[in-house]
Amino acid sequence: MPAMIDTKTCTGCGRCDRSCPLDVIYYNKDEKKAEIRYPEECWMCGSCRQECPSGAITLRFPLNTLYNASSNPYM
Repeated sequence: MPAMIDTKTCTGCGRCDRSCPLDVIYYNKDEKKAEIRYPEECWMCGSCRQECPSGAITLRFPLNTLYNASSNPYM
C-alpha cells in the first residue's frame, strides 16, 4: 500500500479525494476523514500528498520498486 493517511493529522478537508486521478482515496462522510479504498490501484503520483494542507499523507514505495529503479537508470 503506497499511500498512507494519518487519521490523527487528517482534518477532513477532502482535497486528497478530489485530487486523486484514480479515485483511490475515498472521503468518509460519517467519520469526516479520508481513507484509502483501493491501495493496489495507486499510481504513487503524489497528487494527494501535495494537496494535503495538514501533511497527513505519506507515500510508501515498495522495496522492489526502489531496488529496480536504483539498479536500472532507465526505469
